[in-house]
Amino acid sequence: MNENTALIPFRIDIPQADLDDLRARLAHTRWPEPVPGLADRTDFSRGIPPVYLQELADYWRDEFDWRAQEAKLNAYEHFTTIVDRQRFHGVHVRSSNPEATALLLNHGWPGSFVEYQQLVPLLTDEFHVVVLSPPGFGFSTPLSGTGWELARTTEAFAEIMTRLGYERFAAHGTDIGSGITGRLAALHPERVIGTHIGADPRYLGLVGEKFPIPDGLSADEIAQLEAVHSADAADRGYLEMQNHRPDTIGVALTDSPVGQLAWIAEKFKSRADGDRRTPEESVDRDQLLTNVSLYWFTRSGTASAQFYYEAEHSGLEFAMPSGVPSGWAVFDAHPLVRRTMDPWKAIGHWSEFTEGGHFPAMEEPKLLADDIRTFLRSIS
Repeated sequence: MNENTALIPFRIDIPQADLDDLRARLAHTRWPEPVPGLADRTDFSRGIPPVYLQELADYWRDEFDWRAQEAKLNAYEHFTTIVDRQRFHGVHVRSSNPEATALLLNHGWPGSFVEYQQLVPLLTDEFHVVVLSPPGFGFSTPLSGTGWELARTTEAFAEIMTRLGYERFAAHGTDIGSGITGRLAALHPERVIGTHIGADPRYLGLVGEKFPIPDGLSADEIAQLEAVHSADAADRGYLEMQNHRPDTIGVALTDSPVGQLAWIAEKFKSRADGDRRTPEESVDRDQLLTNVSLYWFTRSGTASAQFYYEAEHSGLEFAMPSGVPSGWAVFDAHPLVRRTMDPWKAIGHWSEFTEGGHFPAMEEPKLLADDIRTFLRSIS
């Protein structure tokens, strides 16, 4: 049977019953007993502080306006399409310039197409922008089955770009999306004009695991790398659960909105040394809660965790070399990022910013937009 390749117009319209259910669940949250001495709302050393989480949950229940955010998102063109029996959701924003270059934006976890909400309007003067959600994320649900990992997703994204009419395009990505971006270039170099990666010091956690430790590091550099690994290890609980036990954590994320909120909001805590900012001081609170709400309404807490399991057990390399021009923008820059991930300075465009972090499209959208534009102009 031939697969239906149609691009089907899509509009976000969460049923009112789902909104009422969310508020009711938030109102009846069973909170843990407070532990004496742990009342600091900015101390994330043991995870997200319950006192801070309760403040955020109260705002989500009583003040956050999903319908207003839904209307903003619906200002863009949305579509769904089926590839290999899996439903994919995409956002397609055409430039006023019909000759503009197509630009695919790839996100990771715990992001979504909402992550690029502020970035898209900064790019459409020069680019036709496409944002695709990987299987298990947002409206690219429910999952059609097992086996959706980087390689299969990359081929599906290439097919969708063809359906949209873009034989040639550029790609940007962060987190998991950087793996998809790099794989697109490696497997389809005749189609990908250039790749742009948004990175931060957390990428150093991949050195020694997904990327080799380069020769010639000094004793001080090795000590710095070990310090980063030590800090990263303290933050890997979510990764081990999603890599190996997605079904177990998925039940809690699907049944408890506060559980889903805690699981995601903690990752928006700034990781700069000594920084005491809470998540909504790093990113817009309503945008953060729109992202969390999307996970809640689509049950993506479980489905997106399956992507981690599939990737961990696929045996695939996260990064694939290609001859396609590449640019990196490193936010909250650490000198070891280039020293370890590009020791030969093979990446032609390399930018470092003291601002931002793991979610540059939400934290510093203008810096990111300008860097993408500068890089793609340099290779045109």
